[in-house]
Amino acid sequence: MPIIVIKILKDIFQESCDRIIQLDKSVRFAGLANDEGVLLGVAEREGLKPLLTPEQRAQYSITAATRQYTRLRWQYHLGKIHYASSHYSKLIRATIPITDSDNTLNYVLLLSFDAKTENVHEIIAARIIPEVKKLSKKLP
Repeated sequence: MPIIVIKILKDIFQESCDRIIQLDKSVRFAGLANDEGVLLGVAEREGLKPLLTPEQRAQYSITAATRQYTRLRWQYHLGKIHYASSHYSKLIRATIPITDSDNTLNYVLLLSFDAKTENVHEIIAARIIPEVKKLSKKLP
């Protein structure tokens, strides 16, 4: 892939993360990773004290991408996965797979929310998934 295309894609990923982080005050973190879990764009809420180091976040990203492959395997029986979430005592995490028309995993959106957020589903469904759909149209 030519360097100029890589630069444009990195800009698109970063802009998307920056937009997503602004969609709701409960969003702590937004990161876009490729299908191998390499983070291509990251945004954190201003003034946030991250719970993970950059190295831990990179490891989480790889693990999250791997889990998406496992989840995609079950779609034939269960239907298309829209997102997955985990509720921890210190935060809520969600991952949204970004697939192509053949349902092959291309990217993963990683999110974290404040632990006491009660309407995570509504935020993801009404605000974040529409942004992901816009992003998908820009990607090769």
